[in-house]
Amino acid sequence: MNHLTVFDYVVFLIYFIIVSGYGYWVYWNKKKTGTSTKDYFLAEGSLTWWAIGASIIASNISAEHFIGMSGSGFAMGLAIASYEWMAAATLIIVAVFFLPIYLKNKIYTMPQFLSGRYNNTVSTLMAVFWLLVYVFVNLTSIFFLGAIAIETITGIPFNTCIIALAVFSALITLGGMKVIGYTDVIQVFVLVAGGLVTCYMALNMVSDKFSIDTVLGALPVLREQAGDHFHMIFHKGDKFYSELPGIAVLVGGLWINNLNYWGCNQYIVQRALGADLKTGRSGLLFAAFLKMLIPVIVVIPGICAYVLYQKGYFQQEMMDNGVVKPDHAYPVLMNLLPAGLKGLAFAALTAAIVASLAGKCNSIATIFTLDIYKKFINQGASEKKMVNVGRWSVVIASLIAIVIAPALRSFDQVYQFIQEYVGFISPGVFAIFLLGFFWKRTTSKAALTAALLTIPLSTLFKFLPEISQGAIEPIPFLNRMSWVFCIIIAVMVLITLSDPKSKNNPQGLEIDTKMFKVSPSFMVASVLICGVLAALYTVFW
Repeated sequence: MNHLTVFDYVVFLIYFIIVSGYGYWVYWNKKKTGTSTKDYFLAEGSLTWWAIGASIIASNISAEHFIGMSGSGFAMGLAIASYEWMAAATLIIVAVFFLPIYLKNKIYTMPQFLSGRYNNTVSTLMAVFWLLVYVFVNLTSIFFLGAIAIETITGIPFNTCIIALAVFSALITLGGMKVIGYTDVIQVFVLVAGGLVTCYMALNMVSDKFSIDTVLGALPVLREQAGDHFHMIFHKGDKFYSELPGIAVLVGGLWINNLNYWGCNQYIVQRALGADLKTGRSGLLFAAFLKMLIPVIVVIPGICAYVLYQKGYFQQEMMDNGVVKPDHAYPVLMNLLPAGLKGLAFAALTAAIVASLAGKCNSIATIFTLDIYKKFINQGASEKKMVNVGRWSVVIASLIAIVIAPALRSFDQVYQFIQEYVGFISPGVFAIFLLGFFWKRTTSKAALTAALLTIPLSTLFKFLPEISQGAIEPIPFLNRMSWVFCIIIAVMVLITLSDPKSKNNPQGLEIDTKMFKVSPSFMVASVLICGVLAALYTVFW
């Protein structure tokens, strides 16, 4: 196995010192002015638009992308990029319609919004759901994929890798949102630079093996050698239709997935909640531009690995107990990089993992402290006490995730595992938020019913083929999300209309359409993003 050289470790050490040193500097300057809960959890008013955008992407991009999405690129091709490219369009919608509502109502956490709009029962139930998903799905998968990648690249044992990741992320997380936000700017720069280097070297490897003169000349070769990997839309009967079911990626379940993730998700929206509307919108728009770049640095290398594998290269490295493991693609490619560049790529991967861990841990701390501890355990807790509770919740959540992480070895594409199981609560959450935002009559009883229905309905649709003993075909999980969402919306509407008191619901939000007005520059940038997306789907349909 080709592990890191001394030069690679020097490059990585420089990255580590810069991030840790800058984070400590931000923390020290913040400490001199005191630390409040709003400052610790939200960095209220202190993040610039570029810090917000970079932090959103740093929290989003992690091992699940570098390893999981690259693995899906190896297995299914460019179609997996729909998660990234459609997310860019989703961020525009969130910036225009969701963010103004949050800021006008001074929302700091998602459960806080639910408590004010509905009641504490709905808020607490959803807070528990979010904590379970963040710890048992998100945090666990990042630790697992990150440790697998680092083990493959360095030869350091899996358990040691997990502990090292936990310690590094804790150093950043315990400093609060401001430290996370500004160190994320460095993390994004490193992960994009390292990702582009890996992509370049992967394309260069293909051009060498196929005797092509230029690196860009490898792109037509990829399309020629793996034509089935350059379609954005799968059709019924295709091998991966169940994971990306045709037109649903444009008009179906993927919108529910994305709008829930980018608009109703604590550790994403949290970055913009401490800013003014103009700054927050600019940050979300910057994140949308960065999001369009991600498939270049993760999916293309996965397709390169597939083409090289088909030609007989690194056959053993892609195997695990005699089975091809797509998630090995990115670490295998990194191991083929020359000294120094491998260190940069390794730093990029680590930056993505640590930034995402820090973001998720901060959101776990925020929800647990403000929506569980403060409400039900210690209502009179001081600012200092709540910050300390938040820090301890990070430690405990990390320990739980570390213990569970090894169980994910049984999955071939962990990225798809994440999407599917987060999707068990997404339809209900998005329905509750959507009607809560835009329909004043929506009642607390309707929201509570939706919260209680989302997991049972999602489970029913998943196992319906087995229950029917094969009479019903398996339903792709994005389509299941659409069905569950439509049923929950219908149930919420019926329950609300059956309650005469809903006509004068005092908890309904006052919506002023002027809130949704955007600047000319925002409009131009949005049209540019949508135009590029339309071109991409036209070329690679």
